[in-house]
Amino acid sequence: MPANVSPEYKKAEAAYRRARDPGERLDLLREMMRTIPKHKGTEHLQADIKSRIKELGDQLAGPSKAGARTGPQTAIRPEGAAQVVLLGPPNTGKSAMHAALTGSHAQVAPHPFTTQWPLPGMLGVDDVSLQLIDLPPITDTHEFPWIANAMQQADGALLVIDLGHAGCVEELVVLHDVLAARKVHLIAAWPSGTPTASTIDDDPFAISLPTVIVANFADEIAAVDEQLAVLRELTGYAYPTLTASAAAGEGLEEIGHWLFRQLGIVRVYTKIPHEPPDMGRPYTVRSGETVLDVARLVHRDFAESLQFARLWGGGDFEGQQVGAEHVVADGDIIELHA
Repeated sequence: MPANVSPEYKKAEAAYRRARDPGERLDLLREMMRTIPKHKGTEHLQADIKSRIKELGDQLAGPSKAGARTGPQTAIRPEGAAQVVLLGPPNTGKSAMHAALTGSHAQVAPHPFTTQWPLPGMLGVDDVSLQLIDLPPITDTHEFPWIANAMQQADGALLVIDLGHAGCVEELVVLHDVLAARKVHLIAAWPSGTPTASTIDDDPFAISLPTVIVANFADEIAAVDEQLAVLRELTGYAYPTLTASAAAGEGLEEIGHWLFRQLGIVRVYTKIPHEPPDMGRPYTVRSGETVLDVARLVHRDFAESLQFARLWGGGDFEGQQVGAEHVVADGDIIELHA
């Protein structure tokens, strides 16, 4: 972060890192631009903020009224309980994995670069959904300039690999180098709580993305656990690992449940006074978040007038009155009073 920035800028930047809604992120970028000190030491960051304001503004505006030709979206609006991107070198079965997990119509072919644009799909886990974004393969011979923008709002990454491919190690190293050059850094630590927009080196636009390796074609590989151990030793990548086979349908169910646990997703159900709770559509927050965070999801204005809530599930007794800062737990039922 540049020296001598104002408290207003620091506050806006911190809020931008946490924000999930694209409209809110755009407002915070504008606030960052308004409050950043205007001197030579911040010129590069000012230019970066201006560029991102334009990109996000164009994304929210959609196609122009004049009917100008536009390509597919490169940044997908988050939906569901979390957004997770699928990454990988060419020909690892990544798109087949996406199709198997989400039922999407991802193009699957034996040649590389079948996927050219971000493709969203929804993975159901119990009574919530996770948004999985299939991205093009990452290599230094066919780069996509927008790839970092597509990961800006992601909560985590599935790094799909083919251990049976002779060039697996070299391709993974190249993948990391390409992403690092675009300020995207894959990390092994999953938060089990409030994720994403994590930054390193005080750069508000550098992304550190929790990552799990998914070894595809596991049914065709002998001693897959031993081979994963060798991969960790050769590369130094200490990511958690899962094994699966998109073609055979093996190990797919565990992926969703693993993501649910590691992202710290908390389901909260709401009720109207004197009515039974709505158990069909939970609101989702993250481990450590509060009644107030749930109220913001119900309605931003409603959160501002919140007085208290009644709680069933995680309290000392059923219907306990709790304040806005009470930390909710998975399966809680709350009745909001404004």
